[in-house]
Amino acid sequence: MKHIKYLIAALSVSVFVSCDTDEYLNPLPDTAVAVDGFFQSDADVLSGIIGIYDALQGVNSNTDSDIGDVNRGVQFEHLLTEHRTDNTRNATLEGSKADFHRYVVNANNVESEDYYASMYEVIFRANNLLDFIELADASNQAKYTAEAKFLRAYAYFKLVRMFGAVPLVTSVVGPTENEALFTRVSEEQVYAQIIVDLQEAVSVLDNSSKSRASKAAAQGILAKVYLSQATPNYSGAQQLCEAIINSSEFALESNFHDVFYDELNDEIIFAIQYETGNSAESQSFSAEFTSSTRAGSEDGQNIVNENLVADFALYGGNRTEESYITFGTSNEVIKFLPEGSDITTTPPTYGISARDAGNDYIALRYADVLLMHVEAIMAGAATTTNTAALNSFQAVRDRAGLTAVATSISKEELLVERRVELAFENQRWFDLLRFGVAEAVLSAHATEMGYIFDARKLLLPIPSREINISGGLLTQNPGY
Repeated sequence: MKHIKYLIAALSVSVFVSCDTDEYLNPLPDTAVAVDGFFQSDADVLSGIIGIYDALQGVNSNTDSDIGDVNRGVQFEHLLTEHRTDNTRNATLEGSKADFHRYVVNANNVESEDYYASMYEVIFRANNLLDFIELADASNQAKYTAEAKFLRAYAYFKLVRMFGAVPLVTSVVGPTENEALFTRVSEEQVYAQIIVDLQEAVSVLDNSSKSRASKAAAQGILAKVYLSQATPNYSGAQQLCEAIINSSEFALESNFHDVFYDELNDEIIFAIQYETGNSAESQSFSAEFTSSTRAGSEDGQNIVNENLVADFALYGGNRTEESYITFGTSNEVIKFLPEGSDITTTPPTYGISARDAGNDYIALRYADVLLMHVEAIMAGAATTTNTAALNSFQAVRDRAGLTAVATSISKEELLVERRVELAFENQRWFDLLRFGVAEAVLSAHATEMGYIFDARKLLLPIPSREINISGGLLTQNPGY
């Protein structure tokens, strides 16, 4: 994460990394003395806050580690999201990373397991930090609390949509407290906690940062939470989106290219940052998206499916040439090219640090908020002619060079607009779920591609390792 110093290595190992591989969900089994000894001042608490972001950022898969489990944070997220939709696929059928696009992920899949562990790493770091808030300066305690709760909510929001009912842990627990660690609670309970945490973040935080939690980030994520519940809170989501819009603190970049290469620009609301060439603070997913050369450690991920190419041709406008490029028979993502890449050459080149890339992970941007605003106003209806919805929709379309004036918006038009605007940003999976069309769209896609899909695959399996160490408390999702 650029501009931010991380916790010292000794703290990271002794406090935030599990000392025993059997204590997977709880990274604090034997570290009470080390933790008590470290947190002594406001600066120490702030270091703990930054450590939570470190867990989201994850460890570059180009970096080996010999200290227990290695959590990749959000760096595998495209596998669990984009690859499970009609957007993208792996270039080969080999290895566990190729399981996602074919809907054959099992409970032993290492990337799914890593993601599950990574999100709980975020949660447990946040819970631990909250135990020491009183050691911070009084003027910072409310902000640090809200920031930790925002990050905890963000991780739980990822988990509940991918794995369904999960263990809900909101305080530090001991390694033998299995009921707290391994008892799954209903999705409704998880959502309730997410909402409480995000509401606190909205009420406390300001917009002084884009690479840390902010008021607008909490508002935008909470709006998406409201839209994602079994019974959506459309009016609440609309109000939150309008609060961001009316703040005038964010704007669409005039050039779509700049959204991804002018980092922390006016459109970015929340981003997880990386640093080029620094193995400790870089990411590898940018390199993995390349396929025409072996810039990455695989043969290419996020290869663009032909039906998305067709949607770009019809609805992409000037976003198309900034989103993917065709090399031979392969359609390759170019939203996150490593620094120094040159895709005008044959073969293309990807700079000197392709596998230590610094491209940010964009968690929330203003275009997403504008399109959520439309979705909230539609409130589940098939179409809308609402002026405010049309204005938000038109703003995104205008930036893409598609300036024909829209007089109505259908649910299908909104979904395809989100598809081409946010392609490869790990939103499509969640959009399909939220719009209630995941089973239909993915079944049709699977038939076209020769895969086998059923509705049970809408949830990923709980990692078998977790089930094995839970003493029978943790149950598996149906179909696995």
